[in-house]
Amino acid sequence: MITLQGISKSFKVARRSAGMRQAMKALFVREHTIVEALHDISFTVNEGEIVGYIGPNGAGKSTTIKVMSGILVPDRGTCSIMGYTPWQERKAYVSHIGVVFGQRSQLWWDVPVIDSFELLRDIYKIPQSMYKSNLNLLTETLGLSSLLQTPVRQLSLGQRMRCEIAASLLHGPKILFLDEPTIGLDAVSKIAVRQFIKTINKEKGVTVILTTHDMSDIEALADRILMIGNGTLLYDGNLSELRGRFGTHRTITVDYRENAKPLEVQGASLLSWSPERAVLSVNTEQVLMANVISRISEQVELVDMAIETKPVDELIVELYKEHQV
Repeated sequence: MITLQGISKSFKVARRSAGMRQAMKALFVREHTIVEALHDISFTVNEGEIVGYIGPNGAGKSTTIKVMSGILVPDRGTCSIMGYTPWQERKAYVSHIGVVFGQRSQLWWDVPVIDSFELLRDIYKIPQSMYKSNLNLLTETLGLSSLLQTPVRQLSLGQRMRCEIAASLLHGPKILFLDEPTIGLDAVSKIAVRQFIKTINKEKGVTVILTTHDMSDIEALADRILMIGNGTLLYDGNLSELRGRFGTHRTITVDYRENAKPLEVQGASLLSWSPERAVLSVNTEQVLMANVISRISEQVELVDMAIETKPVDELIVELYKEHQV
């Protein structure tokens, strides 16, 4: 459904030193630096996938989304989405995609939400029957009934983001580009947005490209992750593969009846100990977890046990560090 091949994009950025003299000089002589935002980016996305597109600030995530949505024209490379080249066939292409930028609004600030929806209906030339059907579905699933008559400027961030997502789906797109859709949202709003994304993906087959810094979004939604750093694609795979590479260590927290003797478990490192609790680190590549648990239970009377893996954020940091070396 989506094919990018060798996409590169550079920007000319103005530079000057601090100080009044340099400011005066810049009025007559401007210095520029070329920044390569994307370098030879290539990947494919199949219909119905939810793909998490991640990386540090300035890595090139938003630039890629803007290329795929037809806002930016790359310097080199090809991009085919549903048979369209986004920046060449933009008018025909945009009727098949929805785009949500978390920090930018497509709703009119001073008018009620429903007025913005109706303006978008006219812009996209959505048939009345399709518009009503989609509006009813989106209003119900995103809980917008009480918001439709409210001016956008009076909405909270979470309410506005739900309306933004609805606006991007009124015309029934096949692909949804989400750039930081949960930025600044409270826990309740995040869960509502995530559940809705899952629903439209499962029931309507909408392909979703999600960029975010919130790894809990990635864990909750993405079947696959693409990681970009310094404009270059670093990783293409799923979370289980990533855990297999960097997530082999487990932390075991053991609560037990009072025991005066520290635990000694072959294959595990004791991180901390008290007469009623011990914390151990285990590398599952070197020892079976079942054997570790068995050895612990032989030494103490267990009350409770918790096994934790590395958070996804730490796995991503390790992957990024590997490519910086």
